Amino acid sequence: MKINCVWEHNGGDSIIYAENFVGAFTRGESKDAALRKMPAEIKSYILWRGGAAPDKFELEIVQEKQSALTVSDADSDVIFDTEREGLSMSEYAELKALALKSAHDILTMYQAVPDKNKSCIPARKTFYGQIPRTAEEMYEHTKNVNDYYFDEISVSADNDGTIVECRERGFAALEIQTDFLKNTVFPGSYGEEWSLRKVLRRFIWHDRIHAKAMYRMAVRTFGPDAVPNVFMFDI
Repeated sequence: MKINCVWEHNGGDSIIYAENFVGAFTRGESKDAALRKMPAEIKSYILWRGGAAPDKFELEIVQEKQSALTVSDADSDVIFDTEREGLSMSEYAELKALALKSAHDILTMYQAVPDKNKSCIPARKTFYGQIPRTAEEMYEHTKNVNDYYFDEISVSADNDGTIVECRERGFAALEIQTDFLKNTVFPGSYGEEWSLRKVLRRFIWHDRIHAKAMYRMAVRTFGPDAVPNVFMFDI
């Protein structure tokens, strides 16, 4: 199986995105370190979607972005070349369903954590402030990008209710627009470019970052069977 990879980096620190597996990614202190993690990431991603993962992978860098951001903490501003292309309704429906599945699954994991305000993870500061340590902090952080992401493509949204509810309302507001499938590229905050395709990818990507952190925290804090491994992480 061929994996088209987008490489975003700041010095040695690297994020590798799987362009053709929307939201899948790895991080590492170098490009090679991040690439070595990709087969395991894709296997877990395919299992999460209910498929069967192949034994062999071919990795190819199809795009590179030199960034001034703190990519070691998953700060990112890349837009894929493919995220400038329009969507068909069927493609949009498939990507929307995946973004909603991701929201449902992180909500399921969060709800299963025995004590949502307990954590064994030490405090650490990132580019956006203190790292979320508890399930409550991780969930709220993940949910509360909803209005930000939708606003970057001129869709009015909010963060009220569950992560599923606010994301569904955002998509409903988007779909009122008659030309949303054109996938217009918008000049967003801090000089970053955004499109609907990018928003869909960013939702799944951001969910995976914090779902993986929540799962690791829960296993370390409460034991290996404390929460269901709904994302099929190999950790």
